[in-house]
Amino acid sequence: MTNPQSPISDSQSPTPNPRSPGRVIALDVGERRIGVAVSDPTGTLATPHSVIRRRSKAEDFAAVARLVAELGAERVVVGLPLSLNGEMGPQARRVTRYAQALAQTLNVPVEMHDERYSTVTADALLAEGGRRRQVSIDAAAAAVILQDYLESQRG
Repeated sequence: MTNPQSPISDSQSPTPNPRSPGRVIALDVGERRIGVAVSDPTGTLATPHSVIRRRSKAEDFAAVARLVAELGAERVVVGLPLSLNGEMGPQARRVTRYAQALAQTLNVPVEMHDERYSTVTADALLAEGGRRRQVSIDAAAAAVILQDYLESQRG
């Protein structure tokens, strides 16, 4: 999926980065909200962070840029909503275009990462921990995406 013309890279590439990714932000881009998660500085553990209410691309991108600066993030990972069989459907194409536009506005790399089952997994984890009312499902889904990304980078 890596496109040499695009500033976005595919985190499923065959040569993962052997060094720690540093602090990473993950986004679960929905129609009305963007769930945000952040890793610890070593790029080991993902934590739900916040939710950005979608307004316009310009406002969304400015909010993400502020988070990158405030948190000292070294990259942004955007969840790619592939279909269950791994194909790019309409939503995955929309999110890809969104991530490509976002990448043009940030001074850190933007990567896509498969997010299949992230919301279901997040909902189950929140229910198990009794935290459904304390943590937004959007931010929790972003944390699931981010944790999977971080683990994939460790090989």
